Amino acid sequence: MTKYVGVLTAGGDSPGLNAALRGAGKAALGRFGMQVIGFRDGFRGLMENRTVRLDETALSGILTLGGTILGTSRDKPHRMPIGNSVLDMTELIVDNYCKHHLDVLVCMGGGGTQKNAYHLLQHGLNIVTLPKTIDNDLAMTDVTFGFDTALGIATEAIDRLHSTAHSHHRIIVVEIMGHKTGWLALGSGIAGGADVILIPEIPYDIEKVAEAILQRSRGGKRFSIVAVAEGAISNDQVELVDSAESPSGNPDNAAAKKHKKTIASEGNGLDRGANGGILHLARRLEELTSLESRITMLGHLQRGGAPSATDRLLATRLGTACAALIDQGVYGVMVAARGEGVDVVPLKDVVGKRKTVPLDHPWIESARSVGTSLGD
Repeated sequence: MTKYVGVLTAGGDSPGLNAALRGAGKAALGRFGMQVIGFRDGFRGLMENRTVRLDETALSGILTLGGTILGTSRDKPHRMPIGNSVLDMTELIVDNYCKHHLDVLVCMGGGGTQKNAYHLLQHGLNIVTLPKTIDNDLAMTDVTFGFDTALGIATEAIDRLHSTAHSHHRIIVVEIMGHKTGWLALGSGIAGGADVILIPEIPYDIEKVAEAILQRSRGGKRFSIVAVAEGAISNDQVELVDSAESPSGNPDNAAAKKHKKTIASEGNGLDRGANGGILHLARRLEELTSLESRITMLGHLQRGGAPSATDRLLATRLGTACAALIDQGVYGVMVAARGEGVDVVPLKDVVGKRKTVPLDHPWIESARSVGTSLGD
C-alpha cells in the first residue's frame, strides 16, 4: 500500500534544509512510491492545515538553495499563540494528521523541534526527525546539517576582520552564534586564527583575556581578534548563579532553583548580559589594555546563503535514510549522523539533552597548542 508522508521544517532556518527535503522527498517518491505532503511554516502550518504537494517538480532545483521552501516558525503544538491567547493545539494537529491519512510525520529541526515532535509522538503520531541546527548542539548525532555552512561563514568573517583590526591596531570582538554551546565559535575561531576564543563551556576571566591581548601587544602585535560565543559567561556570572539562594537560605529548594535559572538566563549570553553584554566586554578590554575596541555581531548572517558541499552531502544522506526507515516502518526515532553512515536513535533519548563541547575535545587542545587564549 502507498504510504503518505507529511514533512515540516521548524525552528530557525538553516542551510541544508532544502537539500534534506529533496533527499527525503525524491527517495520517498522515486524509490518507494510514497506520496509526500509538506506543511508550511512548521507546526503552525500543520495546525492551520496549510499544505503544499512535494512532487518531483516542487523538489527540483532546491539542492543549492538556502533556507527552506516550506517556511518555518518556532511555534509549539502545545503552546501556540492564537490572537491574544496561547493555546494547546495538539488535538487539532492530530486531527489534521489523520485527515491527510498520514502514515508518518517527518520533522526537521533542532532541539526545540525534537521536543515538539516527541510531544506529538506521545499523542499517537508516527514521527521521524532529522537533526538540523547551525549550533551543532543536538545530542546523539555526530553533527547536524547547517553547522558546516555556518562554520565557513563565521570563519570568513573572522578572516575579513583581521585586515581592519591590523590596519587600525584595534581589538575586534566578534560575537558568533551557538546558543549555549561553543562549537561554532570554537571551530571558526581556530580556523580564522582568532587570538582569544570565549565559549560557554569555559567561563572566562576578563583580566586573563586582557593579559593575553597585552602579551601580544608587547610582542609587537598591536591588534587582536576575540571570537565570542553568544552564550559565553564570565567567572563573575558563574559565581552569581552559584550563590543564588531563596529567602529561606536553602539553595536546593524550588524557589532557589528558579532564582538561579533567572539569573543565568539574564547573565549567561553576551547579547543579554546584565552588564551590557558584548558592548560591556569590549569596553572592559579597552579599559584594561588601552587599545581601541570595536564589536561585530554576525547574527543571522550565519544562517544565510547556499549550503556547503558538506552540508548538502549530509542532508541528502540523512534524508534518503529517512525515506528508507519509513519504508521499513521504523518510527519514533531521529536519523543521526554516525561516521560516514547513519544511526537510528529513539527520540526519547534525544529530547532534553544538549551536546556541549567536552573540555578534553581535540579542538580545545589544538587551540591551546597554537597559543590561543580561552580566557581561563
